[in-house]
Amino acid sequence: MTQSLSQSAIKNNGKEGMKQEHVNQIQNAISAIEKKNIQNVFFVACGGSMASLSFGDYFVTKDTGKPSFVYTSNEFVHSEPKGLNENSLVILRSHSGTTPETVKAATYARNIGALTVAISMDTESPLCKEAEYVLHYNYKDGSNAIDGEIGIYYTFIFKLLKTLTGDEKYDRGIDQLSNLEGLIESNQEKHKEAAFEFGKRNKREKTIYTMASGAYYHHAYSFTSCLLMEMLWINSNAIHSGEYFHGPFEITDYDVPFLLIVGEGPSKPLDQRALDFVTKYSEKVEVVDVSKFDYSGVDDDLKEYFGPALAGPVMRLYADGLAEHTGHPLSVRRYMWKMEY
Repeated sequence: MTQSLSQSAIKNNGKEGMKQEHVNQIQNAISAIEKKNIQNVFFVACGGSMASLSFGDYFVTKDTGKPSFVYTSNEFVHSEPKGLNENSLVILRSHSGTTPETVKAATYARNIGALTVAISMDTESPLCKEAEYVLHYNYKDGSNAIDGEIGIYYTFIFKLLKTLTGDEKYDRGIDQLSNLEGLIESNQEKHKEAAFEFGKRNKREKTIYTMASGAYYHHAYSFTSCLLMEMLWINSNAIHSGEYFHGPFEITDYDVPFLLIVGEGPSKPLDQRALDFVTKYSEKVEVVDVSKFDYSGVDDDLKEYFGPALAGPVMRLYADGLAEHTGHPLSVRRYMWKMEY
């Protein structure tokens, strides 16, 4: 029998809980997954949406034994992966739900017979209309974080991991997401001054490298591609901490800036090794140490799951700091939304 979402995901010690419509959407998708013999999982999106889905891929691969893949939407359609079949789960995301490549990816996956789940802020969008199941999240409307993009996605992923493994710790993860709003606010407050000073120090830099590993590498990619290059027009490259010593470290010098995320979890030794080296030779290393985050109300064995949820809002502050000191608003674009491409 299908289990419902834990009631403490709806109400926990008086804290505001997830809206019932979102609880129902997640449960509908999970119930459909439980009825299928899921053999593999595909996470399909573009840009920042693809990066945000990558957390799910990391933990499905690490925890379940099920093959999992991340595809940028256009490649997913054009490469026609042979593993995609009627026993595949395809999770797609587009913030607006209008990204043409992702809509096409949903159509392609559904025509193959895969189970499709779309994540978006707009349930009436082309993507949501194309997918079988829809997970809506609230955006900038004053809602509690549990109903935002992080809360909705992490609740779904915890439920998916529980379905695929049977491990009870994911139920605890859902319960403890009731702390999400406070944890985001607390950790942003802790990093507000450092992010502002980072922007001040680096306002004239033409290149800033990011570095991370494990569940945090997608944050480095997103910060590089979507915030530094797309929004701030600063050249960048996302370096995997484990790959730093296999080529990229040759560009390290005293005046080369790095923004390094030291993660919480099994890949932390990779980050620490990179940090030990880069701080010897560069005087411009900024570190976001996830192990020093506020994890109030989160069990020790769940910190590696919550760390990525909290790192995103913290990293955004560093982009805000650069925008403030460069005088370049994050909303400015040269090409995007302005011409055909």
